[in-house]
Amino acid sequence: MSRPNPITKHQHSTSGGLESIGPLLVDLHPDYVVSKRRMRKVESIECVRLNREGARQNLGFSSRPFVLCGLPVKRPASGCLLHERRNGQFVLQVTGHPSYGLPWGQDRLVPIFLATLAIRQKSPRITFDSAAQMLDTFAMQQGGTQYRRLVGAFQRIFGATIFFGTDSQRERAAVVHRARFNFMSEARIWYSKDPDQKLLPGDCQNVIVLSDEFYREIQDHPIPTDLEAAKALSSSPAALDLFMWLSYRCFTARGRERVPLFGDFGLISQLGSADYARPRKFREKLEGWLELVRTMWPECPASIDKEGSGLFVDRANAVLPAGGPDAHD
Repeated sequence: MSRPNPITKHQHSTSGGLESIGPLLVDLHPDYVVSKRRMRKVESIECVRLNREGARQNLGFSSRPFVLCGLPVKRPASGCLLHERRNGQFVLQVTGHPSYGLPWGQDRLVPIFLATLAIRQKSPRITFDSAAQMLDTFAMQQGGTQYRRLVGAFQRIFGATIFFGTDSQRERAAVVHRARFNFMSEARIWYSKDPDQKLLPGDCQNVIVLSDEFYREIQDHPIPTDLEAAKALSSSPAALDLFMWLSYRCFTARGRERVPLFGDFGLISQLGSADYARPRKFREKLEGWLELVRTMWPECPASIDKEGSGLFVDRANAVLPAGGPDAHD
């Protein structure tokens, strides 16, 4: 008598000895398998498009310095504590704290979160339920790992010193102290693994007090954004920067305009990094970021010119709020 073949790692003990299709598909056609992470991203993009079509966008806000000039996309080299970006006459300088370093990557979500709450609560003193609220706002998984990442982001943001202004102002910054500022003057944040626990005993709220300079910048120049789009792009910081910049740039455009990609005043000086210093590499990255932006904003009127040296933009609205501030100063 012959013995039956043992069940392989892909088979289950069903009456017919049939092989499970899931593991088999992973081995034979891995390109056909959609991961849970990718599926969540597809669902987020679909949500953005449906809300946009129905004029039901979740309105958030960002601050002008970080729309015009981005924070580092990747972790800065060890010991690097100065980041600089340029947009026309404007310059953004961020000096990191020696103990925590420069803000980078997903840390850019913190200023969006702070600016949104400051506008909604109309106060530099921001209160919210728990740190888990921010994780949920940007579709970050609940748990110790993400919480530690969030704590690190707040430490880097809290410890950073920012300069935003023109070159002539920067020359006077050593004398005019108010030309440089911090994000926050005070922060008290707690986290609970229990999603139903809203406040600590004694009604201890999470409190962040924005610096006078940062709050004034938000009040004077609130930049509307789509929070669902920021959520969908949270794991792609460079694409998120491009979406925020295009939202602002297309709104302020008077017609079809060309933005140079290279040079001191080119887009690479605003959104690029040392990793994309070569023109061909930056163009490839930019095209990839544009494709991500177009998945959520199909009508986005941005395209790279035939020479590959400029980006055409035209007047358009990425954010169509039903109400709220409509000024992009």
